[in-house]
Amino acid sequence: MNSAEIRKRWLDFFESGNRQGLNHAVVPSASLILNDPNLLLVNAGMVPFKPYFLGELPPPYPRATSVQKCVRTLDIDEVGKTTRHASFFQMCGNFSFGDYFKEGAISLAWELLTRSQSDGGFGFDPARLWVTVYLDDDEAADIWHKQVGVPKDRIQRRGMADNFWSMGVPGPCGPCSEIYFDRGPEYGRDGGPVADEDRYLEIWNLVFMQNLRGDGPGKEGYPILGELPAKNIDTGLGLERTAALLQGVDNIYEIDTTSIILRKASELTGVAYGLEEKSDVSLRVIADHARTAAMLIGDGVTPGNEGRGYVLRRMMRRVVRNMRILGSAEPTLVELIKSSIEAMSPQYPELRSDRERIEAVTANEEGTFLETLRSGTNIFDLAAESMKKSGAKVLPATDLFMLHDTYGFPFDLTLEMATEKGLAVDEAGFRQLMREQKERAKADAKAKKSGHTDLSEYRKILESGKSSEFIGYQSTSGEASILAIVSDGQSVQG
Repeated sequence: MNSAEIRKRWLDFFESGNRQGLNHAVVPSASLILNDPNLLLVNAGMVPFKPYFLGELPPPYPRATSVQKCVRTLDIDEVGKTTRHASFFQMCGNFSFGDYFKEGAISLAWELLTRSQSDGGFGFDPARLWVTVYLDDDEAADIWHKQVGVPKDRIQRRGMADNFWSMGVPGPCGPCSEIYFDRGPEYGRDGGPVADEDRYLEIWNLVFMQNLRGDGPGKEGYPILGELPAKNIDTGLGLERTAALLQGVDNIYEIDTTSIILRKASELTGVAYGLEEKSDVSLRVIADHARTAAMLIGDGVTPGNEGRGYVLRRMMRRVVRNMRILGSAEPTLVELIKSSIEAMSPQYPELRSDRERIEAVTANEEGTFLETLRSGTNIFDLAAESMKKSGAKVLPATDLFMLHDTYGFPFDLTLEMATEKGLAVDEAGFRQLMREQKERAKADAKAKKSGHTDLSEYRKILESGKSSEFIGYQSTSGEASILAIVSDGQSVQG
């Protein structure tokens, strides 16, 4: 079952195809760039529905379903090193705003997962499905066992870190129930999800939003202040992970929408996938980042040195760098983006109609980076020559950091070139500077997150009839008038 078919079955089931009679409004995927100052990019399926869960806006429907494009960048350095991490994914979700609750969410999930494929379901074997519930959520455990029929020995209880959800800030929260598929003994040890989450693969998370949390750290340790007056449902099923199971492949890099790009990279470099781990890592990075880049450019992100633009630029440059590692010195990024559009356009046809612009942005960025590589090489050569004259043997951490952070020069390329010239590098010092930079970024993100900007003033501006038009695709300059000034969430006079 290809990814486009999985997406279609999901939406059809929740729109009108379930036996519970719980018809949902189909909500198209929001752009990866959402009108939310708290987020760089949409990173979860429930993000477009946050105003309804937070009570900022009344929901226009009691029930909704979507397949949301998402990008997560916290683990970008792990992409490719494992087959679990990916920067782009699609989250299938069904949502209830004060309508059905635990019984409805559980019965809907079980029906779609276990209904035969010939009858519009996903056709999972019920005997291979396990579930987890929060420690004291007897209600969910009873529904799974007494109403659905899951044996007690396949229902496991887990603590707050695993089976309790919140947005990370004071507000709505609640226990979760997760559904896992047993891939078999060849993937790990027996004992259910608590024993081995490689063998028992999580495919669906049901969040029962019933409580209000207070301030506190991390995933656990914060106070639960009470129950919400209206209880909500927020669920998420990873489309790519589900595709891997339904397509009978080992991981998300081998499903239809990723393997197309991976095969193109192999074709362009002459390096086959599956022969050697080092080259496999590069091919996985290329496949993941090229697809993410196509989706970001399609939603209007352009490469730059800050914010979303930096995320995109970094991914595109990682693609170019890994293609060069595999031996391809020629410009290839446009070809990989073409494959990404081919892979994703059955689900997002706007990519095909916008391909000319997407490819133009790609070609320009690749040309800029190739020039950066030439410039960085010249800077490195000058530094190496200076060290040779002074008798120094170790390239300082500050020079390494400047090449990487200021000029976008890949660190692994610096290592490679230093080795060729018989020089050592202060890698420990470089890593320390990188950690300090990351901590500064985390602190800034945490400050923004805990502040949880009030969006009401922004909405008042829009509702007053004032609007703005982005003309950056047509021209580089223009005249504009200030509509309003908002400082710390409050409108101020200019």
